[in-house]
Amino acid sequence: MRRAVRDVMTPNPREVSADETIVAVAGVMRDEDIGSVIVTDAGQLRGLVTDRDIVVRAVAEGVDPSLETIDTIYSGTALATVEPDTPLDTAVDIMREYAIRRLPVVEDGHAVGVVSIGDLAIEIDGDSTLADISASAPNR
Repeated sequence: MRRAVRDVMTPNPREVSADETIVAVAGVMRDEDIGSVIVTDAGQLRGLVTDRDIVVRAVAEGVDPSLETIDTIYSGTALATVEPDTPLDTAVDIMREYAIRRLPVVEDGHAVGVVSIGDLAIEIDGDSTLADISASAPNR
C-alpha cells in the first residue's frame, strides 16, 4: 500500500495571525517547543514561518522584533503545499523542487498538518543518517 502524507505529518499545526509581532511568534515557538508555525490572515493560509526565518530575516537584519509583525518575514510567496492524500514520493519531489524542509498540509483551504523532511526520511529511508538524526530527541 502506498503511504500518504497524512500517515507521517504532524497534525493540527500551530497557527499565528500575520499581524502578530515577531517576538510573540518566537515566544509561541519557545513555549510549544516547535520550529515553525503556519501564518494566516483572516483565517486564510498565507505562509509558514520558521525559527530560522526569525533569525535570518529579522534579527540578522536588525529588525526590531517587538515592533515588526510576522508578515514582514514569513515565507509566503509561491507557497508550496500538499494535501493529506499526496503520496510521500510526490512530497519529496516538491521539497526538492522548491528546496524546502517543511510543507503545509492543506485540506479544504485550511492547514491540517505539516510534513517535514525529517518525517519523510524516517518513513522512506529509516536506516539513513538523516532519519536517525530526525528521530533523536532535541538537544537541550
